[in-house]
Amino acid sequence: MTTARQAARQRRRRRRLMLASTVAVTAAGVLAYLVMGLLPDRREEAGPTAASTVATTQVRATTPSDTRTPTASETPTASSSSSPTATASTQSPRPSATSTPQSPRTASPTVSSAGRIRPGSTYTGVATAYEAEDGDGACLFGPSPDLMIAAMNTTDYETSRACGAYVLVRAANGKSITVRITNECPLPCAPGQLDLSQQAFAKLADLKVGRIPITWQLVSPNTSETMSIRYKTGSNPYWCGIQSIGHRNPVARLEVKTDGGWRQLPRTEYNYFISADGSGCGKAIRITDIYGERLTITGIALRPNVVQPTGVQFARH
Repeated sequence: MTTARQAARQRRRRRRLMLASTVAVTAAGVLAYLVMGLLPDRREEAGPTAASTVATTQVRATTPSDTRTPTASETPTASSSSSPTATASTQSPRPSATSTPQSPRTASPTVSSAGRIRPGSTYTGVATAYEAEDGDGACLFGPSPDLMIAAMNTTDYETSRACGAYVLVRAANGKSITVRITNECPLPCAPGQLDLSQQAFAKLADLKVGRIPITWQLVSPNTSETMSIRYKTGSNPYWCGIQSIGHRNPVARLEVKTDGGWRQLPRTEYNYFISADGSGCGKAIRITDIYGERLTITGIALRPNVVQPTGVQFARH
């Protein structure tokens, strides 16, 4: 019995020791957990810092493309002798915050506004011939007193951007002729192709040939003529179409003066710039050629289908 009691006591003692050990271990674990929870987690600290660095880098990387250089203030630098109905001045913006007086024939420092037809480039194609009649065409300039004209293929016509351009055409036989673009040659006219008036084609080859290989390039001719402005038939204070006629160099942009400043007008395939809501109709007009020169014209009345002279012309290049 004594032995049995001793064994029972030992078992109870071992159970108490095991329970005490378990409690101690559990308490130690809880304490360690609490201590670790109170200590700062370096990985968590490193995470936000790294993310912040990446975000800052991205912002800096995108800032240059999002930043726009302020447009220079523009003031007339010179005025030209004008007709009784119009006055004009050339303007040349500078990239600085303010502009200063400079040569009236200084082109804008911006990238060339030329489309497919660019100064200094030579184009290869073929020449064909058509009956030009009075010289009118898709550009809607009206009858031409000079039938040294041509129709530009649709691709290079580029929604009438080629209208009024002068191009020097050279044939393989060495002959050449300068023509003005007044019309569009639709498909199957290919890129590079010019459909010359019969009068112009005859300067290069016999009309019976019908088709000859050519090269051509844009030119800025010597002329004593000045530009004119015409409002389209039906123009009024609530809708108008504006056209430039007789320009030495191709026109890249036409703007009108509105209460909110200058507004660029969209160009149609029939060579008029349209103000669909009438804003700027009858007010000052600003025309820019492909070399960046601007002519500001005032005094043009809102008179539909009347050619009104301006007394000014783009510079020769």
